[in-house]
Amino acid sequence: MSRRRRDAEVTARRRARMRRSRPPAGWPRPKGGLSAKGGGPAESRVVPLTAARRRAAARKRRDASLRPAPASRAGEEKPASDFHLAACVACVRAGGRVLMDYWGKRGSYAIHEKGRNDFVTVVDREAEEAIVRLVRERFPDHAILAEESPPSEGTVGYHWYIDPLDGTTNFIHGYPLFSVSVGVADPQGMRAAAVYDPLHDEMFTAARGRGALLNGEPIRVSTAETLSRGLLVTGFPFRSMDRLDDYLASFRAFVLGSSGIRRDGSAALNLAYVACGRYDGFWEMALSPWDVAAGSLLVREAGGVVTDFQGRDGYLESGDIVSANANIHPGMLRILRDSLGRA
Repeated sequence: MSRRRRDAEVTARRRARMRRSRPPAGWPRPKGGLSAKGGGPAESRVVPLTAARRRAAARKRRDASLRPAPASRAGEEKPASDFHLAACVACVRAGGRVLMDYWGKRGSYAIHEKGRNDFVTVVDREAEEAIVRLVRERFPDHAILAEESPPSEGTVGYHWYIDPLDGTTNFIHGYPLFSVSVGVADPQGMRAAAVYDPLHDEMFTAARGRGALLNGEPIRVSTAETLSRGLLVTGFPFRSMDRLDDYLASFRAFVLGSSGIRRDGSAALNLAYVACGRYDGFWEMALSPWDVAAGSLLVREAGGVVTDFQGRDGYLESGDIVSANANIHPGMLRILRDSLGRA
């Protein structure tokens, strides 16, 4: 090999090394800049980017992309991951752990009947105690409305709605559909909510103005365009049997006007399923605020509509609720008004 050819190959290899060692876009340059000759630094040397250094740089960029957003300015709405939503999630997980400790152990715990077909167990009470304990530790000045405890008053306008076991009858009988439901409201309305199905490990969450999620992924209500093709879900008014005739009138109308109806015993999960599009609509009467507070926020943040039977926001007070996507809700409301008016 001639000397000229060997020198040319050495020069080519040197240039190739310099190209490989060139910093990527966005990499900080030496303060002195690059010299005109050979591309080297004027005041500091170029550190070759070995494979290890390249991996470290990639990790640094990835970590920067995952870093939480800066805190919001005073007066701005807090992000969906604020401490209220985080507290809701912590609460339903705490309640869910209690439920799973007792799941499948029918006969190992006492069952009491609060009213006709309305049961309470030690499971409900232990789950509620775990949830209430967390809320009081973090928010001692907030009001709490829970299913199995007397209501507690607050001083700052925040209210917590807690259902430690929505679907108690299902749980007792080993029917695999029940949930823990926790929501918090401020003076403007429902602020954050979580509904957790511990058996299937499905966590439904929502924060006002931030959308609804299922296990961290965004969810939306169904796109069904007509009630006649909608799959509905409902619950029987077991706490108000004096309204059974009214309910049956609406049930008959929906049987004739929809593609199908299900009844599975957990209003909180029914609303969560409407929020993620598994059901197209839901209606029930004579519910308690803790049954529907969290679920109603899920539906609204998923793009759905939630009202009472008059089309207003009084469902927490009346216990009568109808929810669906925007296409189906007007038809459901019309059927309820007509059927209840004739009952």
